[in-house]
Parts: sequence; structure tokens; C-alpha cells
Amino acid sequence: MQSAMSPAVGSVAGLLALLFANSAALAACPLALAVYGDAESEAGIDFRPTMDSATVTNSFKMVLDKGVVLDGIVMWTDGVARPHGSLMYKCPTGDVTGDELAACTVWEGVIYSADDKGNIALLPAEGVDAPKTLIFPDLGPSLQMSAAYGASGFSKVPWDAFLLKGCQE
Repeated sequence: MQSAMSPAVGSVAGLLALLFANSAALAACPLALAVYGDAESEAGIDFRPTMDSATVTNSFKMVLDKGVVLDGIVMWTDGVARPHGSLMYKCPTGDVTGDELAACTVWEGVIYSADDKGNIALLPAEGVDAPKTLIFPDLGPSLQMSAAYGASGFSKVPWDAFLLKGCQE
């Protein structure tokens, strides 16, 4: 006896196929185009290609509440290689001194990643598939002590972990 698939079963199968396709699309997203979000605030991270920079290995912007935008870069350290990230707020453009750069840097440190099993690794290169989670150690406390925080800046402090939300096209 042959049984026909009910419309409800077909709808569930279609939904499962769509969910699988969406998760596969996220898994295939290169880090240079990845979009991350913080679960505890409205903060988000959008990566962008570095355009073959000689020193910067990853570029991104972090958008906090009230439209505050922080510019982020990653440069790998010499010796013990680590992805050293920096977030900057309203830095001057052009030729800047080390003191000017230090004054506008609101966070810096090693950026870690985690997969869906909880395995911790360093931030990968921009052409590699985007990890499920990014970890910015002590991000919240650093931002809360910055000039970007307060009445004229953002008011919701993000947590240290950001989850992969999607991929830019």
C-alpha cells in the first residue's frame, strides 16, 4: 500500500531543510564577512575585508547602543603569535602619534573564538570560516571606563562573548 505524504509532514520537512540550509550558510561564511551579536545588549560586530593590508589581519566595526561605533583591527604579535585586537573610538585620521592612538583606544587584547562544542581557539584569519563565538576578554569593564561610555555615548555594556548571527553578502 502506498501512502501519500500529508501537507503537515511536507511543511515540517521543508522547514527542516530551510533551517539546515541556513545553518550551512552560516558555517560557510568567511570571517571577513561575518556578523556577530551580543546576547545581553544591542552590540554587534561586522567584519570587513582588510584589502591586503601588510599588518592588519582582520578589520571590523563594533556598533553599540545609541549608534556609537568603535573601529576594530587585529594584528598578530611577533614571538608568541596571538591575534591582538584593538577597539578605537573617534581616533584622528592621517598621521597619528602613538600617544594619540593610545588616547582613543578603548579596549585591546587577544581575541579568542569558540566552536559549538566549547573548544577555545585563537581568532582565525579572515578567509577562514567564521567561528560560532568570539570572546573579547574584559571588554565590558574596559568600555565602561572609556570616553565612549556615559551620557554622550553608549549606556549598555556588552558582554565579552559575541555569537555568529549571519553573513554579509
